[in-house]
This record gives sequence, structure tokens and C-alpha cells, in this order.
Amino acid sequence: MDNAVLFAGDDANALNALARLFLNRGVRVLIAGSGEEALGIVRREPVAVVVSDNLMPGTRGAELLSQVRDLSPDTVRVLLTETAGLPAAAEAITRGEASRFHVKPWVDEEIVHTVEEGLWRYRVVRSLRDGDEAALQSIAQTIELRDPYTRGHCDRMAAFALKIAEGLSLPEEMRRAIRLGSWLHDCGKIGVPEAILNSPGRLSAADFEVVKKHPEWGADVGRQANLPEEVINILLYHHERFDGRGYPTAAKGTEIPLEARIVAVADIYDAMSSDRPYAKGYEPEEVMRVMGVLRGAALDPELVDIFLAGLTS
Repeated sequence: MDNAVLFAGDDANALNALARLFLNRGVRVLIAGSGEEALGIVRREPVAVVVSDNLMPGTRGAELLSQVRDLSPDTVRVLLTETAGLPAAAEAITRGEASRFHVKPWVDEEIVHTVEEGLWRYRVVRSLRDGDEAALQSIAQTIELRDPYTRGHCDRMAAFALKIAEGLSLPEEMRRAIRLGSWLHDCGKIGVPEAILNSPGRLSAADFEVVKKHPEWGADVGRQANLPEEVINILLYHHERFDGRGYPTAAKGTEIPLEARIVAVADIYDAMSSDRPYAKGYEPEEVMRVMGVLRGAALDPELVDIFLAGLTS
């Protein structure tokens, strides 16, 4: 089972309130009244997410989550803390004991989002680590379903990126990484609320800042799943620009790994070519013109030339 969420704390009313948030959400809720009881549960069965109060007698929340990390590294760990405990909570994040923290009194919608994101992350990491290529493609398609504006995007992107890899005569191992990275490039969007993903039209500045975090979130998932470095590079760098004005690191030129520069060309080409609910895709001639404008700005000029030559040959 990969839908178990464990709430740990010594306040029965708070635990029951948390449990009620997940009625009829397809989540199996487990309750532990102490750190020791929580550890016993984690030792006995798979737990996708642990949410622990930091102020508990005996084993405190941060210590519990540290031990959960050792017992079950894939489990997503969330700390609940009083405002006075914020410095300690931040340290727990820095030390890798907790994945996230929430300040009490919590906001119900935020806790629900964190837990549902954690469930997604747990499933994706385990599937990525254990899956063959068919399973990885299935994961990518499942992630796409959260963002209906991009349905089919990953498969098309992979085909376009592989045309560039063929033009560069890249070895098969690199081509495989480019294929997998194209499929999974947006897996970090498991951390973006669906209300933002499905928002029609232009995003607000605040919502776009959330979206801009998805490459780092995706790279974290890739590292946790022990994916090849080239695939992780695609997850992290696919929104960088050749002129250094991209995100999340503002890398530029050949500082951006080749595999990510290739996928960026394929990504932008497919985005411009495809219809969205709020905008029709460009005609082929306009796509070619805009790709020429982006050559040397957003995109590696050599790779744009190779790609466009492949399309017209």
C-alpha cells in the first residue's frame, strides 16, 4: 500500500482533527500517540507520509522524523511546530530530518496539499527507482494528467529531442537519458497545486514563483530515485536560457548541460506548436520564425540549427 499517512502527537483532539481532513480522500490514516508508537508502525508497514508534532514527551518530533528517515528514506516527513519552534523546524529541514514544516494552528487546505503532494512524491520516487522504461513513461503520462494543457507533450518532446541527438550522433546511453528526461522533465510539478496548474491564462507573479520551483523539486525526486545524472540534469536545467535569464540557477551557455539544452529546444518547439485551451498553436511558418528569434537567446543556436535542419530535410 502506498497511501498510508501517519499522524503522530500526544494531543488526541489535534490528531482526530487531522484525520478528519482526509475522510473520503482515498487515504489510509494511521494514528500514533507517541514517537515510540510511530516508530513501531513504520517498522511494521510502509508509510508514505509522517506528520509529527514537534512537542511530544519522550521522542520529540524532529528526532522521530530523523529516525523515520533512517528506517524509510522514501517516506515524506512533515513537522508541526509552534511559532516559537520555527528556528528548530528550519534546522530540521536543513539537516534533512523533515521535508516540510507547518506552524500551528495549521491551515487545513495547506496540510491537505502537503500530504497529497507527499503521497505523490512517495509513489513517484518508488516507481522511478523500480520501473522499466514502460513504467517511467506511464508515470510521465500520469503526471501529465494533472496538467491537461500539456497532454501528450512529453512523448512529442522526446521525439523532437531525439532528432537533435541523432543529428549530433550522440551515443545510445545519452539518447536513453534524453528520452527518459523528456518524459519526466516536469515530474517536479507534483509539488505545484492543481489550482495553479489548471489556471487559465497568465499566472500571477506569486503563482509563477511556485511554478518556478518545479525543476528543483523534480531534481530532488530524481536524486532520491537514483536516476542517472544526465536525467537529473534535464529535470533541473530544462528551463534555463542560453543567455542566462532562465531559472532556477540562471546558468548560461555551455554551463547548461548539453542534454538539458537539447530538451529545452524540443520543449519550446512543442509548446509553440500545440493548441492550449486559451491559445491556438502557431502555424509552422510562425514557429520556425520564432525559433529563429530565440536562437542564441533562450536556446543554443547550434542545436536550433540542427533541429530546424532535421525538420526541413
